[in-house]
Amino acid sequence: MTRRNAAAYRHLAAADPLLQELIERLGRPDPFGWAERHFGRSTYFESMVLHVVGQQISTAAAFAIHGRLAAAAGGRVTPEALLALDEQALRAVGLSRAKAGYLHDLARRQADGVIDLEHMSGVDDETALRDLTAVRGIGMWSAEMFLLHQLKRTDIFPAGDSGLRRAVGRAWRLPEPPSVEETRDRARPWAPYRSYAAGLLWTSLGSSPLPAPADGQGQAHPGPGGRDGGRPARKQRAGGRKRSRGA
Repeated sequence: MTRRNAAAYRHLAAADPLLQELIERLGRPDPFGWAERHFGRSTYFESMVLHVVGQQISTAAAFAIHGRLAAAAGGRVTPEALLALDEQALRAVGLSRAKAGYLHDLARRQADGVIDLEHMSGVDDETALRDLTAVRGIGMWSAEMFLLHQLKRTDIFPAGDSGLRRAVGRAWRLPEPPSVEETRDRARPWAPYRSYAAGLLWTSLGSSPLPAPADGQGQAHPGPGGRDGGRPARKQRAGGRKRSRGA
């Protein structure tokens, strides 16, 4: 365990007795480990494409569709390769019309230099979230997932993720999952290590850390889940367990 991980979990244990109980029971999961295993060779652009593809469908389905998309794009999903595929080609790999439009908008912005996903590491959280959510189809949930999993920011808590809300409801024995705002408020004392709290809570569900957006927020994505800001994407049918996230 790194010093940062140890410091993060000491802070969480001191901040909340229920988190301390979870740490004692589940250990100290690395919130960035899942993405390192599954996104290790991907560019940031390819990772964001997967976040959009995975909105409101299972993780297994998202990876299957992304694999077919990569094959149609010639092996790697680049902005240029994506823009060369028309809507019909994108629909053929399993994407909805809405998601095809979202991906074309993302690819066009990346190709034109309006956004630069590959060089976002030096951008502060607030600016990165603002720039990402300006793209059609990327709501707050997907943007926060990108910051947590790709940029490895330590203080991101995707409160719109339905999996996190379910985990909070279970851990605190609430009659129903809390709202997005209630979840966000509960997580405030866990700063500046809210990404670690998210990893711990996802682990408590036994789910993968790629969630979905929360109710009524916008799009969906691969992983545990909730919804994003933006307009809701149509649900796609696919096999596998549905993710608990948002857009």
